[in-house]
Amino acid sequence: MKNKNIIVGVDFSNSSLNALRHAISIAIKTGADMHLVWVKTPGVSNNITEDGGDNYIHKVQASLDEWKNMCKLESPETEVNTVILEGKVHAEMNKYAANQPNAIIVMGTHGTSGFEEGYIGNNVYRLIKDSSVPILIMRENIEIKRDLHNIYAPIDLSFETLQKMRYATYLAKCFAAKISIAGIYYPNNTDTRHIINVQMRHAADMCEDANVRHEMYPLTVQDNLVQNLLNHANTLDSNLIVIMREENETDFTSNAHMREILSTSKMPLLIVPNYTAVGLGR
Repeated sequence: MKNKNIIVGVDFSNSSLNALRHAISIAIKTGADMHLVWVKTPGVSNNITEDGGDNYIHKVQASLDEWKNMCKLESPETEVNTVILEGKVHAEMNKYAANQPNAIIVMGTHGTSGFEEGYIGNNVYRLIKDSSVPILIMRENIEIKRDLHNIYAPIDLSFETLQKMRYATYLAKCFAAKISIAGIYYPNNTDTRHIINVQMRHAADMCEDANVRHEMYPLTVQDNLVQNLLNHANTLDSNLIVIMREENETDFTSNAHMREILSTSKMPLLIVPNYTAVGLGR
């Protein structure tokens, strides 16, 4: 598997600039093309002074060209496209990404309250819910190494949990990074521990098949699931968490927990859709 297209959501904020810098690092390692996408929404100026008509779009295009030049300075060999769309941000971004082969969306969230704040932030949750491609998100006020060295892959009870390993192992190979396979014992009982142990071994086999360094870390959780997991990832010095978009309430990425992890994670999150659910055969 190879990510051939990186779709960067741009609103010219510090948050999307941070996302752009991480996207450049991935493009350098993977050889992917980059697409800088700005979406015009009715009645929203998108951080650009709007004075009406074509002049407004010309200013947007000029700003996109500046960001393109930033990309080319750091990665001269990367193909960089600038794209202006119109409509609802989450719908247009998802539609555009779905039409690109092996795409990934890279987005920023705003401030300490995550998706609840700011233009791009308001659309991140909708993007995650509807996307048919993986989404890499990060908060603007987080400074973290862009070169991946330790990828945290939590393993839960869901049947789909191992799908994330496809992306974790690919990125680990590109960056010569290690994968920390975290078996989440939640709820903590004998049956859960048995299932998680089996799933961790499968994940380890996938790492070995990909010739990727890895280690297994069982994590017993009694309460406060999300914070336990984030603290564990931080203790292991991870700089990317790869998770599935799941709905089962026993999974930490269920709707009940997604908002918390989006707003409190101190490292980037790669959220992978359930390909069985979205009907993709990649």
